[in-house]
Amino acid sequence: MSLTFKNGVIDCVPTLLGYIGIGIAAGVIGRASNLSILEVTLLAIIVYAGAAQFIIAGLMLIATPVSAIIFTVFLVNSRHFLMGMATAPYFKKFSMLNNLGIGSLLTDETFAVTMTAVAKKVPVNAQWMHGLNLTAYLAWILSCLLGAVMGNWFPDPRQFGLDYALVAMFIGLLYLQLIGDTSKTKRHMLLVMLTVSVLLIFLMKFVSAELALLIATLLGCLLGVVIEKWK
Repeated sequence: MSLTFKNGVIDCVPTLLGYIGIGIAAGVIGRASNLSILEVTLLAIIVYAGAAQFIIAGLMLIATPVSAIIFTVFLVNSRHFLMGMATAPYFKKFSMLNNLGIGSLLTDETFAVTMTAVAKKVPVNAQWMHGLNLTAYLAWILSCLLGAVMGNWFPDPRQFGLDYALVAMFIGLLYLQLIGDTSKTKRHMLLVMLTVSVLLIFLMKFVSAELALLIATLLGCLLGVVIEKWK
């Protein structure tokens, strides 16, 4: 049976708590960084990236030049190229317009849901992916808007640990990924994570943290591809 848009919406529901929590935190921190409710909402609509929005808010607070903000956000979000390339082969038979829509709204969470479905041999298609992506997108925008409205009540978000929300989300995604894989796959994942961690620590001695993260991630992905081909 072919998957529908509604199936995509339903499959996105388990991730919505993460979107809502991180989105509210991003909105609160945006307001604490002197952004207006409209500006926070526009960031959610146009940038649509939790890590980038946290970074933008923090860098604007210390009056960082726009060029430096753009470059930093580009480095942090460059992982989307990798996610897009990993996802693209499963949607080659669909139109360019469909693929542009899928790639534009692909996030860490929707990518994880998609790769989990692919691993389980689920016949994913463009309609299902649009349902997944659009549900996540709308949930994110509304959550950031809500967080921006609530921002007036939290003058110091760090006091409530809201600045840690993004890290907590990624830890949760990692945990869900690990418990759903075989022991052999877990060993491969742990090897890749250990490699990336060691490379990151080593590279930070020579280049900026953002560039070190990008290089370590790319090398980690390369190792993952090699392991996948040879296992």
